[in-house]
Amino acid sequence: MFSIFGKKKNNKLNLEDIPEIHVDMHSHVLPGLDDGSPNIETSLTLVKSLIKMGYKHLICTPHVMSDFYKNTPEKIKAALKKLQDAVKEHELNVTIDASAEYYLDEIFIENLEKDSEFLSFGDHNYLLFETSFLNPSAYLEQAIFLMRSRGFQPILAHPERYAYFFNKYEKLTALKEKGVVFQVNINSLSGYYSKDSQRIAEKLIDDQLVSFLGTDCHNTKHIAALERSRQSPYFLKAYNQVILNNTLSTAS
Repeated sequence: MFSIFGKKKNNKLNLEDIPEIHVDMHSHVLPGLDDGSPNIETSLTLVKSLIKMGYKHLICTPHVMSDFYKNTPEKIKAALKKLQDAVKEHELNVTIDASAEYYLDEIFIENLEKDSEFLSFGDHNYLLFETSFLNPSAYLEQAIFLMRSRGFQPILAHPERYAYFFNKYEKLTALKEKGVVFQVNINSLSGYYSKDSQRIAEKLIDDQLVSFLGTDCHNTKHIAALERSRQSPYFLKAYNQVILNNTLSTAS
C-alpha cells in the first residue's frame, strides 16, 4: 500500500510513487461519436497515451444526449469495432470495450420506462449517467429509482463538476443513500475544471465516497492534464481507498 503520510496537501508525488490504475471506465476515445475523438487516428493517439500511464482496459463511454449526440447501441458498437480492429492492427496491448455516458433528460426516462437497450458494464451492471452542469434535474430521483428497478447500478459521472452541488454538499452525499455510486474525474484533482470542482472532489475522497476514478479523456489536452493530475496526493489517497476500477477485468 502506498502512503501519503508526511506529504503536504499541495505537494506533487514523485513519478515513481504514482500508482497505476489498469482500468478506465469513462472516456471519449471512440472515433466520430461525440465531442471526443473525431477520427481513428486521434483515437489511437489517445489510446497509446493511456497505455503509457498503465491502462490495460478501456471502457469507452460516448455521450448519449437526445439533443446533441443521438448515439444508439448500434452506432457505438460499430465505432468500438473500428477501434478494436485498429488496436489489433497496431498490436497495442490493451482491451477496448464500450458503454455510454447517458444524459439525464426526458428521453432517458422514457427509454428506462419502455425497457430500451442500455450499454452497462461490469458484473454489477453499472450504468454511467450525467446531468446538466448548472441546473439540478427534476428527473433525478425518478431516474435513480428506474435504473435500480431495472437492475442497473447507477454511477453519477463527475459529481464534483455540478455547480448546483458546490454549496449543497449534503444533497450530493444524500444520493449515496439512494444507491448511487460516484465517479470522480482524475483531472479534477489538479483544479483543471475549477477550484470548486477540486474542493468537492477532495472532500468526496476525504469522506471515502468515491468508487471510481475516470480519465474522462476527450483529447490530447486532457492527456497532458492527466500527467499532472496523477501527481496529486489525492490521486494516491483515492487509490488507497476502495476504488473499484481494477475490479472491472471484463465488461458485461
